[in-house]
Amino acid sequence: MITGALRRNVLGAWGEAGARWLDDLPRVLAEVARDWHLTIGAPFDLSYHYVVAARQDDGTHAVLKLGVPTGDSLRDEVPALRAFAGHGAVGILRADLDRGALLLERAEPGDRLRDLVPARDTGATSIAVAVMRRLATATPDPALPDLLDQVHAFDEYLTEHGDGGPLPGDLVARAAGLMRELCASAPGRVVLHGDLHHDNILSATREPWLAIDPHGLVGDPGYETGSLLFNPDPHDRDPALTALVPARVEQLADELAMPAERVVAWGFVKAVLSDVWTAQDWSPGDPSPASRALDVARLLLPRLPA
Repeated sequence: MITGALRRNVLGAWGEAGARWLDDLPRVLAEVARDWHLTIGAPFDLSYHYVVAARQDDGTHAVLKLGVPTGDSLRDEVPALRAFAGHGAVGILRADLDRGALLLERAEPGDRLRDLVPARDTGATSIAVAVMRRLATATPDPALPDLLDQVHAFDEYLTEHGDGGPLPGDLVARAAGLMRELCASAPGRVVLHGDLHHDNILSATREPWLAIDPHGLVGDPGYETGSLLFNPDPHDRDPALTALVPARVEQLADELAMPAERVVAWGFVKAVLSDVWTAQDWSPGDPSPASRALDVARLLLPRLPA
């Protein structure tokens, strides 16, 4: 039931609370399945949550997602999904945050947008734009965190590591300042998925494509473009994948009617932020946490405003 990757990630993110959750997971799964009249199927890829196929008693397919009840991820996902109300994202069917349980609409057939990359990259980007537009129609929920809160990850990294960490300190400082500038000059505020990339967009029937696993934020709509530039699979540092970025920038700017310099700037910020998050558990002697995100940040750096 519990994979090695799930155990490592949960313990790394939630410590003792995560350990208690892992120990209690079989009981919680059984109780939620009983109370919600679910037949449990096979688990999906497990990273930070236990996610499993489920069938309701009327035969409807669904997805059951269980997580650490004291964590913020599910508590932000619920108001985000409720704000999206099924427009561009899977619907939320039931929620019990005290038990860390969500019952979600299942996107079927559920093929990932990543399967179109690199052969149909232009088409994949257009699909992501269409989903982004649907999500941006949601009314902001005061329960969702402000995008600018994420800037503290840069500050904490610089306080702990300065120029002596695994990432270039000057790039981290530049990203922190740029994020503050972008948030201050935002043309509007929308509900953001917060992690919209090729693995979190699935083919469906109710709508052609639906987003899953929102982080849930409110802020500048340009932020949503950032993750699209260094995905899918940021751990694959194939230069051919990085070479797709300039065309993606121009396409995103054109199809979203957004200045290309804001797409570049948000791409740089989110790329550096991704590796800063990865570096949170880094200690001297550990391998570098740098991924293709850092390669993309370096590619975009010359296009940033002076």
